[in-house]
Amino acid sequence: FESMSFTKLSLQNLNRLSVSEFKGREKLPLVLILDNVRSALNVGSIFRTCDAFALEKLILCGITAQPPHREIMKTALGSSETVSWEYFENTSDAIQNLKQNNFTIVGIEQVEESIFLDDAVFLCTLNKPLALILGNEVDGLSDEALALCDHVVEIKQFGTKHSINVAVTAGIVSWFFSQKLVTLT
Repeated sequence: FESMSFTKLSLQNLNRLSVSEFKGREKLPLVLILDNVRSALNVGSIFRTCDAFALEKLILCGITAQPPHREIMKTALGSSETVSWEYFENTSDAIQNLKQNNFTIVGIEQVEESIFLDDAVFLCTLNKPLALILGNEVDGLSDEALALCDHVVEIKQFGTKHSINVAVTAGIVSWFFSQKLVTLT
């Protein structure tokens, strides 16, 4: 067994877009909605995820912190300047706005009627933009938000805790849907 030698890519090798180039590029028809997320550190991390996958927008609702917030800035690392975002006092208003714009609304939650993430590929073939709703770290999605969902997706888990941090969940579902949407375009 032969040892491999790996060289990390430098920032120049990564060929990152400038802020203006990123803002001008086409985005994936995928929006994340944060339904009363308590931790501003989680919010900042989710901004970075939205930037990484060039998502259309991040919508912050209710008690969810908004930039400029010290803890968001700490984990967002500038992505709050590149990602398009909007604030709604009520999550239901944000969802209704997206529904009027032909979005399919997908809750990320554990419910009896949920679809496992790996079975949710069909959502990408509906020829409609997707909005994924992520809930509060303790209570999950609000009942009001859940009632407005067209579908609910759950990530299969095999441990004892039966929950995944909201920022990690955002990364998993954003990666999954972005890969499927890119393949279809």
